[in-house]
Amino acid sequence: MTGSDGDSMGAEKRVAPRTELEPIKVSAFTSLDHLTLLARHGEIVEASKTGFCLHVRRKDLLPKQFRDVLSISPLEGDRVMLTLADMGLEISGTIKRTSRVNKDVFAIGIDFSEDAPEYWRECLLDLLPRPGGF
Repeated sequence: MTGSDGDSMGAEKRVAPRTELEPIKVSAFTSLDHLTLLARHGEIVEASKTGFCLHVRRKDLLPKQFRDVLSISPLEGDRVMLTLADMGLEISGTIKRTSRVNKDVFAIGIDFSEDAPEYWRECLLDLLPRPGGF
């Protein structure tokens, strides 16, 4: 994952390597710390057993303060929740990294909540769609 400046998005801080996925639509991306809906839509594009990378379009960000800036780094550290509607699943975690992919899209690195069992995270990773299908 590279940001607009060409630097990797915290690859040196990752615990597990990410696997590229077919984009998985998410909804109701919410900050639990601020009880604020951050975006109605987004897409998970990469995942690992420790977390995932979410892409959110600038126009889909609801707090106006984030639609008009080049960085959403103030969100780092927030506990968040989002819904994978197609899977009937809610996932919670913590925003660890943010970067700008291009002028319209932000990448958000989210680690799963600490209470998510490792076997559950590994099973979820196995179920997520890869490019080109199974």
